[in-house]
Amino acid sequence: MTRSLILFAHGARAASWAAPFERLAALTQERMPQVPVSLAFLELMEPRLPAHVAELIAGGVTDITIVPVFLGQGGHLLRDLPLMVEQLQSDHPQLALRVAGAVGEDPGVLNAMTDYCVAAFSRSA
Repeated sequence: MTRSLILFAHGARAASWAAPFERLAALTQERMPQVPVSLAFLELMEPRLPAHVAELIAGGVTDITIVPVFLGQGGHLLRDLPLMVEQLQSDHPQLALRVAGAVGEDPGVLNAMTDYCVAAFSRSA
């Protein structure tokens, strides 16, 4: 079984928008050198999630975890992503596929963001 981790982001028209997500993927890859870590996007940027999953499967991946790097469970995560995952499972029944919750809803992430906000406020005084 070959496992892979996909960080799933929305995408944007400006290429610079992806820079923090690329850094996140690189930092995650450094912490998990034995697991391929990549980015995929819902729209506006490449690779799109379905094509990227198909590419990973063609390369021998049999187990994928998707981590939505969204702040919350909005419409894209409540409607669009489940439909994509359902289609992916239908197209690739041999694939073990899991989807984590939105990264921004994790208490540890919220605490880190709170620390940043408090520090930013303190620096501005």
